[in-house]
Amino acid sequence: MPAVLTVRLSKEEQGILAKRSKRAGMKKATFVRKLIRDEEIVSGADLLAWASRHAGDERLRISPRK
Repeated sequence: MPAVLTVRLSKEEQGILAKRSKRAGMKKATFVRKLIRDEEIVSGADLLAWASRHAGDERLRISPRK
């Protein structure tokens, strides 16, 4: 079952995201999905490296889908 990723952004970060997604010609959600998918995770080592870079980031919350 896939998980849902929730990202909490400040007003400043929301503005930056809006500008970057507009320049890319995409909706914000589509742009975020593209950013996530650009970082290829093939092995467990890749996942551990990604997790260590984002550990402690309180803006990220992953909750299971029901």
